Amino acid sequence: MGMTLLELKTVAKELGMPAFTGGQMAKWLYTQHITSIDEMTNLSKANREKLKAAYTIGCKKHIDAQYSKDGTIKYLFPTDDGKFVESVYIPDDDRATLCVSSQVGCKMNCLFCQTGKQGFEGNLSATDILNQIYSLPEREKLTNIVFMGQGEPMDNYDNVLRTTRIMTADYAYAWSPKRITVSSIGVKNKLKRFLEESDCHVAISMHSPIPAERAEIMPAERGMSIADIVELLRNYDFSHQRRLSFEYIVFKGVNDSEHHAKEIIKLLKGLDCRINLIRFHTIPNVPLHGVDDKKMEEFRNYLTQHGVFTTIRASRGQDIFAACGLLSTAKKIADERA
Repeated sequence: MGMTLLELKTVAKELGMPAFTGGQMAKWLYTQHITSIDEMTNLSKANREKLKAAYTIGCKKHIDAQYSKDGTIKYLFPTDDGKFVESVYIPDDDRATLCVSSQVGCKMNCLFCQTGKQGFEGNLSATDILNQIYSLPEREKLTNIVFMGQGEPMDNYDNVLRTTRIMTADYAYAWSPKRITVSSIGVKNKLKRFLEESDCHVAISMHSPIPAERAEIMPAERGMSIADIVELLRNYDFSHQRRLSFEYIVFKGVNDSEHHAKEIIKLLKGLDCRINLIRFHTIPNVPLHGVDDKKMEEFRNYLTQHGVFTTIRASRGQDIFAACGLLSTAKKIADERA
């Protein structure tokens, strides 16, 4: 799992099998979702034995699950190197979204994010990322994937890109890239590569339009400023099917004023995009607070009235700590090792 069709054909060739065996393996993996090589019944027993001697499928079932009263489910998956990662399944009428992780922990250390408090423990392989989908009990119900779980996707660029390419490839899931959204805080060079090498939707974590204030809550602003991010985005076309959005967690007294709204309007003028406003969920020892519904609506209405299409994202899974900014496996890792 996690190999491309070309790589599977190379495996077949190296083991003395016909090249078309690679295509058969791809179908078993990405269409049938097998869990053992023995299930590849159209391969000879001798060829299955050769494969088993050198490879495993690589899939791993979740080891824990938490169920929210709103239908959201948070899963804990083991990784190839003995760590753990969380992903969140979010059903919503005729839609079902999976929020996948790309790293164990995160280097970015945003003030408002629990994952950043965990520290960085490593990149997930394409196998680890894909396994969150492959081994999901509700896999067949999925309509959308968002890379908004633990970690910064652009900081694990190659494995994230490989995963999205397998998901959209004809030999694998054959998903439209418009069903996949990749979020980023903005990582210099990597974001540009993604814009040019992928057709998936893009979501940028803004959280403040004012550089100095953004740097206070998001240290990565010093590496690639929100102004530089927007300037880069202006070089690409988001007027058709590919969508550009900005994520904006609203903090009381920090980024919720009319001045901030005006700066957002000025920053995004002429850019085809939308704003998603997100409620803040309290994190221990973090001096930030959320705002009430009235303030959220006022902020949304002001932006919308001034030409910036803005929505308020429904908060899901808060009772199981699965909402935005709350994912962390540090304690679970410690518990498992104990």
